[in-house]
Amino acid sequence: MAHTLGLTQPANIQHPKISFTAKEIDVAEWKGDILAVGVTEKDMSKDENSKFQNSILKKLDGLLGGMLAEVSSEEDFTGKAGKSMVLRLPSCGSKRVGLIGLGKTASYPASFQRLGEAVAAASKTAQANSVAIILASSEDLSNESKLSTASAIASGTVLGIYEDGRYKSEPRKPKLNSVDIIGLGTGPELEKKLKYAENVSSAIIFGRELVNSPANVLTPAALAAEASNIASLYSDVLSANILSAEQCKELKMGSYLGVAAASANPPHFIHLCYKPSSGPIKTKLALVGKGLTFDSGGYNIKTGAGCSIDIMKTDMGGSAAVLGAAKALGQIKPPGVEVHFIVASCENMISGTGMRPGDIITASNGKTIEVNNTDAEGRLTLADALVYACNQGVDKIVDLATLTGACVFTPSDDLAKEVFEASEVSGEKFWRMPLEESYWESMKSGVADMVNTGGRQGGAITAALFLKQFVDEKVQWMHIDLAGPVWNDKKRVATGFGIATLVEWVLKNSS
Repeated sequence: MAHTLGLTQPANIQHPKISFTAKEIDVAEWKGDILAVGVTEKDMSKDENSKFQNSILKKLDGLLGGMLAEVSSEEDFTGKAGKSMVLRLPSCGSKRVGLIGLGKTASYPASFQRLGEAVAAASKTAQANSVAIILASSEDLSNESKLSTASAIASGTVLGIYEDGRYKSEPRKPKLNSVDIIGLGTGPELEKKLKYAENVSSAIIFGRELVNSPANVLTPAALAAEASNIASLYSDVLSANILSAEQCKELKMGSYLGVAAASANPPHFIHLCYKPSSGPIKTKLALVGKGLTFDSGGYNIKTGAGCSIDIMKTDMGGSAAVLGAAKALGQIKPPGVEVHFIVASCENMISGTGMRPGDIITASNGKTIEVNNTDAEGRLTLADALVYACNQGVDKIVDLATLTGACVFTPSDDLAKEVFEASEVSGEKFWRMPLEESYWESMKSGVADMVNTGGRQGGAITAALFLKQFVDEKVQWMHIDLAGPVWNDKKRVATGFGIATLVEWVLKNSS
C-alpha cells in the first residue's frame, strides 16, 4: 500500500506461523508452556469430597496434589463461558495449566473458536511458545464433530493471537509458534481440516487489515492493487480486471461514477475471477462488495453525535469480505465452481464536481435515480456492480455492504438456506429480514424511476428493495447488510466478518 497523506506507510509485518499438530497422548505426558483444558459447567462438578468427577480433570488434579480442585473452588471458577483460570506449575511437565470455561454446553463452532481465542490471550500473558489444548469431555463427539471442533479451535487461536501493529511504532510480537490439539483424533483428514482453518484465518486477517487501514493509505487505487496482488499470488486459478473511470463510462455506470465524481482519488472497478484449473464448471457465483474507502456523506455530510465519520474507513467492509474470500479460495482451490469477485471502489467526498442532492443519475441498466441523499451512496455504487455481475452470466449473487445494520435480505428461500447452513459451520450469525414490497412506495420519484432513500422507517428494507431493481429476475440474489458486525467498537478494530461464511457457501456450491 502506498501512502498518499501524512507520510504514513504501514510496516510490512510478517505474522508468525503457528504449527498445529493433532495428537492422541496422555495429558500427563505433555510438556510445554500451557496445557489448556476446555471445560463445561458439567465438567466442573465435584463429589461430596470436593473431588472432580470428570476423568481428565481428576487425573490432572491427582498430578497436582489436589491443587486444581482447591483453586477452582477458591476462585469460584465453575466453567462459565468467558471465564478462565491459569495455574503456574514450576515442577510439572507443563509450566502452566489453564481451565477455559465453555458454558453449560459446547456444541457450536463459535464456542470452540472462543476457546482458541481464550488460549491465545493466556499465551500472550504468559509469553508462551508452546500450548496444548484438550476438551475435558470429547468422548461424545462424532468424528465429523471432532474435525469441525479442531478447525474452530485452530481458527480461534490464530485470530486471537493476531494483532494489527502495522501502524504502531513499537508493535507487539506474539511468541506462540506451536499448538498441539489433543484428543480429537489424528490423520490426514484432520490435517486437511487444520490446513483449511489456517487458510480461512489468514484470509480473515487480510480482510481485517484492509478495513483497519486508514483512508489516507487505502485509497481506491490501493484497494485495486491489493486485489491484483491476490490474483498474482494465485494466478493458476485467479485473474484480475481493473476498470478505469473511462472504461466504466463506456459501460454506462452513471450511478457508480456519480458517487466517485467529487474525489481527487479516481475510482477503480475491481473484477477478480476464480476458475478451477481443470474440470467442468457446475455453478457460477458472484460476490459483490461495497468498496467505499471513505464516506464523508457528500453534501449530506455526516455531522453530529453518532454519525461515526471517524470510522468511515470501514465503509469498504463488504469489499474486504469479498477479497478475503477470494484469497482463501485461491488457496483452497475448490473444483466445479466459477466465482466472480466484484467491487466498485471509490470515495464519497465533497467538491465542486460532486453529486448534489436532487441530481438525477442513470445506472448501467438504464434506470434513473433521483438522489435525495448523497449519504446513501453505497447502494448507488452497488447498483452498477450488480448489473455488471448479472452480465457475467452467474446463477447466484451475494452482495455485502455496510449500509444500515446487520441483517440478510433475499427473495430466494433456497439461497437463504444455503447461506445460513454455511454460517452454522463458520460460527457467524445472520438474521433474515422480510423484503416487504409495499415499502417500495416510499422509494418512488416524481421525476425519475426511483429515489435512493425512503426515510428512516424500514431503512434496511428499502435499501434492499432498491438493490433488487438492479438484479436480473433469473438470478438468485442475497443482500447482506453488515454495518454492525464489521467493526468491534470496544477494541476499535475490524472483525473480518463474512469471509468464513462466504468461503463455506462457495464450497457448498462446489462439486
